[in-house]
Amino acid sequence: MAGLMARTMMILKAKFSKVLDRAEDPAQTLDYSYEKQLEQLQNVKRGIADVTTAKKRLELQYTKMQQQTDKLDGQARDALAAGREDLAREALTRKAAIQGQLDGIMEQGRQLEAQQQSLIQGERTLQTKIESFRTQKEVIKAQYSAAEAQVRIGEAATGIGEEMADVGLAIQRAKDRTEQMQARASAVEELTATGALEDFTAVGGDAIDRELAAISQSGQVDDELAKLKAELESGGGRQGLEAG
Repeated sequence: MAGLMARTMMILKAKFSKVLDRAEDPAQTLDYSYEKQLEQLQNVKRGIADVTTAKKRLELQYTKMQQQTDKLDGQARDALAAGREDLAREALTRKAAIQGQLDGIMEQGRQLEAQQQSLIQGERTLQTKIESFRTQKEVIKAQYSAAEAQVRIGEAATGIGEEMADVGLAIQRAKDRTEQMQARASAVEELTATGALEDFTAVGGDAIDRELAAISQSGQVDDELAKLKAELESGGGRQGLEAG
């Protein structure tokens, strides 16, 4: 049972693959792939923008905290000058804490800088690949269009295309019907001439009546011809003919 199901699935996949091959348009497939690559490039650019924005925020935060350390350093000096060592110690303690945060911010900034450079390099590489793919895509599309046109011309010239095959079948059917009609006309003509078929449109009865009428007409013509010869041989007949 499992083997039967496996074979059935394989047959269905093979047929489905053939259907997809007939329905697939290489030009549309290439354009779609190009659009997806452009989307990837836009995502990389957005990533670069996000990293750059984060780095700028760190720089602003670093600048602000650096100003705080400078302020605390000045306060510590002023407190020590005023004999308030405790306040000076407190200011320096806060300065040290902020200084530790500045070190972390600097490390994060270096990491963001490395990520930014990596994304920029990746963007350049991807941009180069996309441009190369775009050029190759247009070349393939032009080659496919030329090949498709050549196939259509060849099919039209040889009559192996679907549309031309329909036209060829129509022509062949017309020829067959014409030959059949010509043969039928010849057969009717031959049968009519031999008397096998009666001409019901003719005046004077059937074929026997027509033959008898023809014999009667032929005898009448012979009688009149003999009478004319007799009149011509006699003088009176000649004069009578001249007077007439």
